[in-house]
Amino acid sequence: MTAFTSEPMPMLQSDDSEPASAPMRHSLWARVLAEFAGSLIICFAIYMMLSLGTAFYGTDMAFVAVGVGVIYAAVTFIFAKISGGQFNPAITVAAMLTSKTRVLDGILYIIAQIIGAICAGGLFAWIIPTSEQVTASAWYTMVINGFGEGSSMASQLSQLGIDFNITMAIIVELVASIIVVATAVVTMKKNGVAKRSHSVAMGIAYAAATAMSFPVTGASINPVRATGIAIFAHGKGLAKEPLTQLWVFWVCAILAAAVVALVIIVSQIIAGSQGNATLADADPAAVALTAAQKPVATQDYQDVAAQDDNVTLTEEEADLASPYGYVAKANETVESYGQQPNTQA
Repeated sequence: MTAFTSEPMPMLQSDDSEPASAPMRHSLWARVLAEFAGSLIICFAIYMMLSLGTAFYGTDMAFVAVGVGVIYAAVTFIFAKISGGQFNPAITVAAMLTSKTRVLDGILYIIAQIIGAICAGGLFAWIIPTSEQVTASAWYTMVINGFGEGSSMASQLSQLGIDFNITMAIIVELVASIIVVATAVVTMKKNGVAKRSHSVAMGIAYAAATAMSFPVTGASINPVRATGIAIFAHGKGLAKEPLTQLWVFWVCAILAAAVVALVIIVSQIIAGSQGNATLADADPAAVALTAAQKPVATQDYQDVAAQDDNVTLTEEEADLASPYGYVAKANETVESYGQQPNTQA
């Protein structure tokens, strides 16, 4: 009989050491807790940076953009291996729409993100120092998200006689959110696990989005970041109550998620149809090569095993013995050079 020996062929993997289809390693509640903790840390760090940092260093766009980017990158790096490091309802919705996150998981993620942001806002409200000269509203003005009179840059803009209206706020927040959501989705595997480049990519995306949106809306980008501070800043004597403008940031975030998911789904459908059309139009040699690259069908295993009733072939051995397998291809290559392969046991 003819015998074939070969080492098991390695599985094709994504850019990390685990297959793209591998299940999440951690339990659902561990992932939900990671989303809660990450959202709390991110929101609290941003609140502190924008309040104390701006008070001592002034409104420096480079400081704000780089600071926000570093915060997101660092926290994402810490928790990405647990939950995928989403921390943003817009990212979670896009991941659900593209089947990278299960619906139940996504709903619990969003709830955890909101609670984490609210806890961050409460902690900030509890620890900020106030006096007769420095009231709480002075701190909240630097941190809240809003447009027009609710913008953190409203006082500077009023001196110039200009105003950022709701239309501009929606467009800027939508574009900024699309940048962030698209970056997040393309740096996730099919099961929602973060790729190696995810944390760095998210830091860059948030920094770029913050740089373009901060003068207009205070750079929400993440609706829970706007929600966490708006709840505690409401009724503190601000020029515009932040809760009345909060809907803009949620609508823009969900719309951005829908746009990104739609583009990805349509591109996948087009790519699949083009691949099928190319295969149908290919010549027989190309079709045979494509078939040789695919796993051997069950019938191929049965045909090979039927040649000898006393032999039980493993999947790899059956593939090697198949007319479309690796040995057949190797034989053809050797024969093309006028040599005969030696496959006798």
